[in-house]
Amino acid sequence: MGAADTGTAERAAAIGVLMLETRFPRLPGDIGNPASFDFPVLFETVPGADPATAVRGDPGALLPDFIAAGRRLVARGAAGLTTSCGFLAPFQNALADGCGAPVAASSLLQIPLVQRLLPAGRRVGVLTADPAALGPAHLTAAGAPADTPVAGPARNSHFSAVYVGNDAALDAGRARDELCAAADRLCGGSPEIGAVVLECTNMAPWAADVARDTGRPVYDMRHLLRWFHAGLAAGRGLSP
Repeated sequence: MGAADTGTAERAAAIGVLMLETRFPRLPGDIGNPASFDFPVLFETVPGADPATAVRGDPGALLPDFIAAGRRLVARGAAGLTTSCGFLAPFQNALADGCGAPVAASSLLQIPLVQRLLPAGRRVGVLTADPAALGPAHLTAAGAPADTPVAGPARNSHFSAVYVGNDAALDAGRARDELCAAADRLCGGSPEIGAVVLECTNMAPWAADVARDTGRPVYDMRHLLRWFHAGLAAGRGLSP
């Protein structure tokens, strides 16, 4: 796993990633690809935590397994923890308390900060893996308004089949086009959308495409984790 397995994890303030059980490809930019980051990452897969359960089911029964995996990551040297699915925002407090370490559970945590950056009359929109499944509970758990505008690829889309249905055959160009089309639906004719947050950690490889397509700034999980890591590193007297 590259940087994930170095013996200097403790000194380098590694971030531990709680991974869903998946088989789809992890492109550069994806949280599951160590090359997406310029700092060490450690991975632990949570048994039984498949994407469909995390997104469309009730992952609450798996919380003890997530906490156990988080504790293993801390024991391996992780200075802070994150997850590979934005739908796990409701786990934020329980993971931090249960693992005894700082946690950034979801990209959705960026919404309140990004909102503060925008001019009056503008608001944050969210691109999500499943807009029908992302509800007020996920948003309020992240400190975001419950009525935050959301959009995403349709459930019968290729993007959904791969990243929620866990299909191993990815057509990256098709997934990109579907994501940009969803971004157009979110922002098209909606000047109040001043910035976009990508809920899904698997969307990050196409963040630049979404930004170009919409003309809005786009924030994905990598942005949150770079900020998160900078503080963890500083706390250990290291350069971020």
